[in-house]
Amino acid sequence: MVNVMLSERNVYEDFDLESDVLYFKVGVQGLVSFHGRNYNIKKRMTAEQLKELTNKSSFYQISSNCYINIGKIKTIEGGTIYFGSDISESKRLTVNRRKQYVIEQLFSQRSANKDKRIIR
Repeated sequence: MVNVMLSERNVYEDFDLESDVLYFKVGVQGLVSFHGRNYNIKKRMTAEQLKELTNKSSFYQISSNCYINIGKIKTIEGGTIYFGSDISESKRLTVNRRKQYVIEQLFSQRSANKDKRIIR
């Protein structure tokens, strides 16, 4: 019998922006706070890394320092964005009406694109 050790990915050291991060906030002097489902991680980043991070198409800026992952939104209701399946236990952010409308449009476009299948 051969024992195979499965390599688990340490989310705190090696996280994937697209799949792990719900939203992030940019602080002073390049300090970025990443918020996932069960964690918050702070990392210091250079100006180049910040520019690359904030230009990602899957993230949308909802305030001067906060960017949300459009693909991780579960529902948008009454000025609040919910990231989990159960509203009572999910992470959430408040957003103004104008931003909520834009996010709803982006959210519906993204889900419509997921429904399209390429048939050959």
